[in-house]
Amino acid sequence: MSQLTVQDLSFHYLESGAGTPVLLLHGHPFDCSMWAPQLQERFPGFHLIAPDLRNFGTTSSPNPPADFATYAQDVVALADALGLKKFVVVGLSMGGQIALEVATCYPARTLGLILCDTFAQLDTPEKKAGRYALADRIDTGGLATYAVEVLPKMICAHSIASNPDMATELVRMMQRAPAAGASAALRTRAERRDYVPMLPSLAMPSLVLVGRHDAFTPVADAELMHRHLRRSTLVVIEDAGHVTNLEQPEAFNAALSDFLQSVN
Repeated sequence: MSQLTVQDLSFHYLESGAGTPVLLLHGHPFDCSMWAPQLQERFPGFHLIAPDLRNFGTTSSPNPPADFATYAQDVVALADALGLKKFVVVGLSMGGQIALEVATCYPARTLGLILCDTFAQLDTPEKKAGRYALADRIDTGGLATYAVEVLPKMICAHSIASNPDMATELVRMMQRAPAAGASAALRTRAERRDYVPMLPSLAMPSLVLVGRHDAFTPVADAELMHRHLRRSTLVVIEDAGHVTNLEQPEAFNAALSDFLQSVN
């Protein structure tokens, strides 16, 4: 794992390959290790960079995010520190919403946008209240119990049965997430802006990926983004839930490769 000091962050990231930069943004409450099947694939002509986000994994800062946009600003600051003028940005779940923030604020630097198992609209009042309640719970009791409880929503039943080692590692990844970073992310994410009105203005090529059985961000959410984006492709991955890149890495990597080649 590589390390850089960027502004107030000790930024840690994994990388593989060389060529056009591709930034991989993890979901909540994960870390950059969730991208292992993609980093190991080594897409020819592409430099994959997967950072731990602010106060996730081993990236640390004395400061929580000021707002949700802080995560996108951190990602671009890392790109600046690495000398990356333009890049493809990939995000899953919360990482997908950060990718939308990056593409919206830095469109001239975004060569392509890949949105995985995420959604663009605001939370419902119930979902927003749930984020705050979960943040309070994590502050009090950490993530150990929550990680076990949420697994059947994170990945589908087929994935749990067919790949128990992956399921076990996913639980461990969630359990080792820093509680303060996870709860701060929930609160700032609850206050993020609505990206739906901005989607038609995004001119870069886009790929929308979703698991057929995603319980958090169903296919309808992916279809909504696909309809509003100007240059998008929609791929529904079978036998997958919310963490498609781990549940069906071959299908995910094939879709990612096809898109990257078209952008390059």
